Amino acid sequence: MRLFYMERYACYANQIRQEIHRNPEIGYDLGNTLAVIRRELTEMGIPYTEKFGKSSIVGVINPEKAGFTIGIRADMDALPIQEQTQANYASTVDGVMHACGHDVHTAILLATAKKLHDMQEQINCCVKLLFTPAEEYAPPGCQLMAEDGVMEDIDCVVSCHVDPNFPVGSVAIDEGGQGGNSLGFTLEFFGANTHAAYQHRGKDAITMAVQAYTALEMLVAKEIDPVEPCLLNIGAFNGGHTNNIICDYCSMYGTLRTHSDEVNDYLCRRIPQIADGIAAMHGGRAQFTVKKFLPAVINDAVITQRMYHAAATLLGEENIHHKKRTLTGEDFSYLCRRKPGMMFRLGTNGGERTAYPIHNPRFDVDEGCFAVGIDLFVQFVLENMDRV
Repeated sequence: MRLFYMERYACYANQIRQEIHRNPEIGYDLGNTLAVIRRELTEMGIPYTEKFGKSSIVGVINPEKAGFTIGIRADMDALPIQEQTQANYASTVDGVMHACGHDVHTAILLATAKKLHDMQEQINCCVKLLFTPAEEYAPPGCQLMAEDGVMEDIDCVVSCHVDPNFPVGSVAIDEGGQGGNSLGFTLEFFGANTHAAYQHRGKDAITMAVQAYTALEMLVAKEIDPVEPCLLNIGAFNGGHTNNIICDYCSMYGTLRTHSDEVNDYLCRRIPQIADGIAAMHGGRAQFTVKKFLPAVINDAVITQRMYHAAATLLGEENIHHKKRTLTGEDFSYLCRRKPGMMFRLGTNGGERTAYPIHNPRFDVDEGCFAVGIDLFVQFVLENMDRV
């Protein structure tokens, strides 16, 4: 395997990553992060637009060679987590941290842009640099960008996600479904207050919600094929104000995770049917609301094979792993379901400091991952720039 030193593009990525990591931002409130990207693209001489969605930037290399266009995407937002790494580039924002590696993704894409721009005359295609917001937020940033037409003139799109399950210097590449459909929803139950001593005069929303909770557990157990991956979890349950008043309002906040679009659609029909029936039985009503939906990422077979070839050329096949499919969500799906695309996993584990999982307050990456991510994106462009 080739050794990946901290050459100048990787050093550049590491510096950018540390700057962004110190100043994490959430959702669409990405003023500092967007300013860094504007500054760097301007210094490189790469034109960009901010017309797609909200709080996004799309840079363009070789706009005159739009006969074939490759999109490369990086998300930018952080998480509401208090950092515990003790790194000299640790977050300076209380309660906010880049615990999912989006700062790494952004830095790698900027460094990829720099390298591609430096060898621009050798690149025989157009490359679009998609800096996307609010992957951890609702509505998802990629959804708004896709709805605004960002994929219309892109022929294929690729992305990466840091993964401490794999050693630095390696990647995981698989075609087909990656992660799962991820749907966040609320169930609200509306009843009527009365004194607890006269409970027969009220409509108890807590009773409705408790029975609905049990029914939803049975829904997955009895109506879904047991070999079909499916998860339904209620993470928040709130209702009532004091002990002697019958509750008139109760809410549940849950997540639904599936591998199958058909199972997802079936459950989205059945959940409100069950809630409505239980509420009506108690003289109340229910409301089912989808708060956020991320379709599962589907890695296109052809694009995945091409990325595998690029990785094998760069890293050697012995450093390409396979990842067991999970039920995690990713808004890159809104891009790769419109045009052929794929996401690979970038190994970031270089030892104890970098072995913590994503969404953990001690999450960090081995700096060797920067060169791998940059060079793999560049290799993919070089191997596929003549496709039409």
